[in-house]
Amino acid sequence: MISYFEASLSQLSIHKAGNKLLDETLSLSEHSLNINDEVLDGLLMQYFLSPFEKVNEIYRLYHPTGDLNLNEVFHFAEMIFKGTDTFHESNKQIAKHLYDISNHPKIKSGELYFTYFANLQIEGELLVAVGIFKSESKEPYLTVFQEAREFKINYEEKAINIKKLDKGCLIFNTEKEEGYKVAVVDQTNRSEAVYWIDEFLKLKIRNDNYTQTQNTLSVYKSFVTQKMDEEFEISKADKIDLLNRSIKYFKEKESFDMDDFSNEVIANPQGIELFKNFKRNYEEEFDTQLDDSFSISGAAVKKQARVFKSVLKLDKNFHIYIHGNKELIEKGYDEKMKMNFYKVYFKEEV
Repeated sequence: MISYFEASLSQLSIHKAGNKLLDETLSLSEHSLNINDEVLDGLLMQYFLSPFEKVNEIYRLYHPTGDLNLNEVFHFAEMIFKGTDTFHESNKQIAKHLYDISNHPKIKSGELYFTYFANLQIEGELLVAVGIFKSESKEPYLTVFQEAREFKINYEEKAINIKKLDKGCLIFNTEKEEGYKVAVVDQTNRSEAVYWIDEFLKLKIRNDNYTQTQNTLSVYKSFVTQKMDEEFEISKADKIDLLNRSIKYFKEKESFDMDDFSNEVIANPQGIELFKNFKRNYEEEFDTQLDDSFSISGAAVKKQARVFKSVLKLDKNFHIYIHGNKELIEKGYDEKMKMNFYKVYFKEEV
């Protein structure tokens, strides 16, 4: 979805933001940097952009009041897009905003990088983009070098691993009225990082086919694993079968239709009505709309399939992986052993 093989890094500013609550400082540089080293330029491009190659979710900048101009990041990104001569002064203001909301004891200090990219591709379109990145994690690195006929070794105690970007976002200069297209990376623990997406950037996810596919599968999984027990006596094997059938539906179909999905996968009138009520309650609770029909995103299906468990765990002794026909596994109770059992039918060992 995001490709940078044609992209170039035209501007770069670096600042450092500490934790305001802990009385750490905000250090702002006076000028932006000129990168004249091709190797360094390539390493920076890899560090900043390679984590976005597998990003599928697209977000929007927003503000709870509905007035986008009250979103600080939106306001200063807009100024940069109007004229790059404002780049450094504008990103200093964004850095101040980040520092002001860094008031949780677990927020780590780190370097802030602001970039301006040209010819960065998203969804097949070449655009300019503003990048905001933060490095929090440091690692020791060894360096080996030669002097005369001897090799020597040294180290850098707190260096940055260019394969581990902690936080980053790309704001693309398109669809401004809707809050721009924004891609985000956050490798830190969610409980520690709410401030990056929710408080600093103020993002909401774009309501597209990827989001619809992901959210519908997620809601269905919650329905099967959490809600069905309240109304039905259902075994774990049956739950796994329902989850497997939903993934199969999404993999085989090009588009989703609520009635078609319900009849084919759930196939029980009472269960179908329960699921539709569960979906409506979700929409009300989270103030989001799950469409009854949309084109299925293969990337979202692939991502969600990883978290759909098809494993039946029996005490601490056995794991049974159920991928196909549920009718080939039979549950029972052995009076002599006073234990439950599963009987599994198969034609040959593979």
